[in-house]
Parts: sequence; C-alpha cells; structure tokens
Amino acid sequence: MEQLNFITNILGIKDKNIIILDYLDSGTHKEIIAKLDYPTPKCHSCHGQMAKYDFQKESKIPYLECAGYKTLIRLRKRRFRCKVCGKMAVSETSLVKKNHQIATIVKQKITQKLIEKVPMTSIAESLSVSTSTVIRQLHKFKFKTNLNYLPEHMNWDEYGFKKGKMSFIAQDYDTRKIVAILDGRTQATIRNHFLRYSKQVRSCVKVITMDMFSPYYDIARKLFPNAKIVLDRFHIVQHLSRAMNRIRIQIMNQFDRRSHEYKALKRYWKLIQQDSRKLSDKRFYRPIFRSHLANKEVLEKLLSYSQELRQHYDLYQLLLFHFQEKQTDHFFSLIEETISSVNPIFQTVFKTFLKDKDKIMNALELPYSNAKLEATNNLIKVIKRNAFGFRNFDNFKTRILIALNIKKERTNLVLSRL
Repeated sequence: MEQLNFITNILGIKDKNIIILDYLDSGTHKEIIAKLDYPTPKCHSCHGQMAKYDFQKESKIPYLECAGYKTLIRLRKRRFRCKVCGKMAVSETSLVKKNHQIATIVKQKITQKLIEKVPMTSIAESLSVSTSTVIRQLHKFKFKTNLNYLPEHMNWDEYGFKKGKMSFIAQDYDTRKIVAILDGRTQATIRNHFLRYSKQVRSCVKVITMDMFSPYYDIARKLFPNAKIVLDRFHIVQHLSRAMNRIRIQIMNQFDRRSHEYKALKRYWKLIQQDSRKLSDKRFYRPIFRSHLANKEVLEKLLSYSQELRQHYDLYQLLLFHFQEKQTDHFFSLIEETISSVNPIFQTVFKTFLKDKDKIMNALELPYSNAKLEATNNLIKVIKRNAFGFRNFDNFKTRILIALNIKKERTNLVLSRL
C-alpha cells in the first residue's frame, strides 16, 4: 500500500479520495487502476441524505508521461443515490472536471505547449489526446483589441497564409506587440479594421513604416492624417539591386552560351551586386580564368566585357554610397541627371523613386525600418512550416498572437526578476 501511495505522490495526484488499487506495465504505456470514493454527501436537488450505490464504469483518463512512458489512469467513480427523491449522483474530483475524460493537468500542459512553436498534431500525439482537444484549448485563448490605443510608431507588412493569398500584419515598432492580423491586405480590409478606432486615437500615430506596396500609401494617408510614411530601406536597395541584376542578365544573354564571357558573368554575378567597398583582396584560384585572382580583379574582368555594364555598375555603386551615407540631395540629383540616359530597366526604378521621393526622404532622415517586423514574419513562417500549413485562418492567427504577444510578456517578466 505504501508503494501505491508513492505512485500517487509521483504523479502529483492531490485528491486524497483517489485510492490506487493496482499498477500495470503494458510495455508501451503504464496503466494505473484507481477508484474514487468518499462519504455520502447531501442531495443537490432535495438536500436529503444520499447512500452509496455502486461504482460507475471505469473512465480512461490520459495523464502526463511518467518515466518516459505514456500514462493512463483507469478510474472508477462511486455513485450515490438519494434516499428521498431517488436521484443519482457521481463522485467528483479535482483530477478531472465533471463529465470530462481528460485530466486537468493535461489540459494545462496543452496550453503551455501552445505557447511554443510546436504543431498541434505533435502536441496531441505527445499527450495522447486528439487534435480536436488541442484546438478546443486553443480557442480558450481570447485576445481583445484595445480600441482606445494605437502605438505612435507602427510597422506594416504582409505574410503568406496560403499559396497565392497574402495577409496583413501591423506591429508596434517599440514593443514588438502585434496590433492587427487581417485575413487579406486589400484597402477595404485594412480600412474596415482601423475605422473601428476613433479619429482621435488614429491621430496619435506619428510614423508608419512599410514596403513599397503602393495600395498602402493612400489608405495610410486617409486613416492616419498625422503619420509620416517611411519606406523600408531594405526594399529600396532591393529595387536597385534587382535592376542591376536584370541588366547583367540582359548583357550576358548577348554572348554565346558557350563563351567565356557568358560563363564568367553567370558564375560571378554576386560580385556585381556586392558593395564595392566590401570586396575582399584575398586571392583564390578561379577555374574559369585559370589563375589566382582577388574579387576586385575578377570584377574588373567582368566589367571589361561591356561598356554598358561598367557604366551602370558605377551608377549603381554611387547610388548605394549616397543612400548608405544618407545623402538625400546627392541621391536624387544623380537620379534626375541620369534618368534619361540609362537603361529602361533603371528608368522604371528611378521613376518609382521620384514618385515616392517624400517617403524615401523619410526613410533616410528617420531611424525607423521594418527590420523588427521582418523578424516577426520569419517566426510566422516557422510556425506555419512546423504545422505543415493551416486551413483555418483564426487558428493560425491565434497561434501567432500566442507565440508573439503572450510568450514575449512571459519572457519579459522572467528577465525583470533577474
């Protein structure tokens, strides 16, 4: 009997009315045979005295793992019958809720695992419950939108929910808390969400950083009249980099595919994209050139193949220099001077920059960017990849809010105690 009581202590069963009768080792899992019995209570209907009747059919209650094995408690509950009205009642315990078959501690463990980046099917398998049980615990998380507050600095971006379907996300730049997750990124969807905030609350927003998705511009101006729109610096540089790469491909395709020039331009394309100030002077053997060359020497050979490539490369590097040094005047004056003489690929990019000149100037003058939100999007991709995708948007949204808002609060609380 002492050994069975020791099992009760190991499992953390605090109800003294549960008596362990036997312990079985099934090889794949452990089974604990127990009964629930206590003195007769009063009737809930007529408050008359009840009498012990019989034991209910045993309940199979999945429990937490013990010594690396899945554990199942076979619990038989005492039934009582009222001597006055004849109504039946079943004994209750803190181990499992009334009319439930899953232990309370297992449900708590499900909630704890949902905070981590673990697929719901894996949680269900590890705790010997169904995926529906995990989803029911997920739906117990409630996130209320505070319509009386919006952060002064917001980040806007989108992420992929399903193939071909993008969703909108807004984040507080300072605290990294999620402000909104919407099923779609259309102007109507964004407008309907933020119009729930009063104009006074929306007027408190001072800065909104976003990528170069033009539909965001108009809706941001209308909804947030006092906010400055800041384009993400990464996307500005990315536009220049992609234009330079397309010109390289265009010039490369002018050569024969078996030629030395074609192979060199295709093999060392990264050197053309890279910042010239960061090129290494260390020599390596280059099979295409059959000699040991540094990156700068390889680049010089690539540029010698085409005068047009050299001109656009010099322009590209000069624009990068002005942008990185935040020399706004030099950056735009160079664009205005060369827009008529450059390749049409660069012309398209320059026209976009001139059209969004005020937003790019904000990006160079203000210290805000979408870097933090891009890190959040990476976490969202991890959640989606681990789960092999989501069919239900609300479940996906809740997992994101749990992983970002709740976990961040718990982490900050722990760090503040150190």
